[in-house]
Amino acid sequence: MSELKPRDLKIPQERHPEKAHRKDNAQPKKPDWIRVKAPTSKAYFETHKIMREHKLVTVCEEAGCPNAGECWAQGHATMMIMGEICTRGCTFCNVATGKPQTLDVFEPARVADAVAKLGLNHVVITSVDRDDLEDGGAEHFAQTIRAIRRKTPDTTIEILTPDFLKCDDRALEVVVEARPDVFNHNLETVPHLYHEVRPGARYFHSLRLLQRVKELDPAMFTKSGLMVGLGEGRTDVLQVMDDMRSANIDFLTIGQYLQPTPKHHAVDRFVTPDEFKAYEKAAYGKGFLMVSATPLTRSSYHAGDDFVRLREARLAKLAKA
Repeated sequence: MSELKPRDLKIPQERHPEKAHRKDNAQPKKPDWIRVKAPTSKAYFETHKIMREHKLVTVCEEAGCPNAGECWAQGHATMMIMGEICTRGCTFCNVATGKPQTLDVFEPARVADAVAKLGLNHVVITSVDRDDLEDGGAEHFAQTIRAIRRKTPDTTIEILTPDFLKCDDRALEVVVEARPDVFNHNLETVPHLYHEVRPGARYFHSLRLLQRVKELDPAMFTKSGLMVGLGEGRTDVLQVMDDMRSANIDFLTIGQYLQPTPKHHAVDRFVTPDEFKAYEKAAYGKGFLMVSATPLTRSSYHAGDDFVRLREARLAKLAKA
């Protein structure tokens, strides 16, 4: 393959003083197709209790995911390791930015214990960006994967990693050698919006990261996601699909961007369900094994069920070869 070129759902605004310099962007009224009900189930609160007992951070809470009520009611929480403070300042993201705390060496074991207590068949582990660490947190990811393997060896593991932009090649190798079942890294948006939406990231670096995962372990599933409604056009999205397929990415997720606060990037528009269906059809036509494209799609939404379908899709493809 040729090388590619170039603790609750509502988070107080005062947690984000670094965003105070941003202009206010009016938050448009959400259409009916992306409204969700507030969580009320007993199972939701039991999941919440387990997260607190194990002193774990979840991206569901930190990023204000609209699907948290549904997922937590099923015991599915996406755990966010390496703290709740990110070293980046992406304008779409509600995770706090600043100087992170020292890594907690006991966190991998606590994550594994929580996975066991929740009885998860499939778990998604993500993290903040840690540009302050020499390896970007790669070894911490690897330790967490190994801890889960020891505690619940039948649990399949999906990781959603940062880009390791300021690290050498060994950082990615460390994570891949720990053998997660799915390696996910989100491109998030189209190239021409990176300077506004992901100013600390580089589009082609992220694309190349995913390509290298396949070079290091061709059998590992790779996954990436896009938000729409940030100001991109259909042609932009289709080009990103082509770029992803050039990197041999297996699984694509596409969801509607929802503006967390007036200080975040403005919503350009709400993409209709029919447009999402058209994106899904186009993506399958380009050769993705698995596609999830709906207004409420997020990286870890229905991840366990999707992983089962992903394996079945690979087997079906191999049977035809």
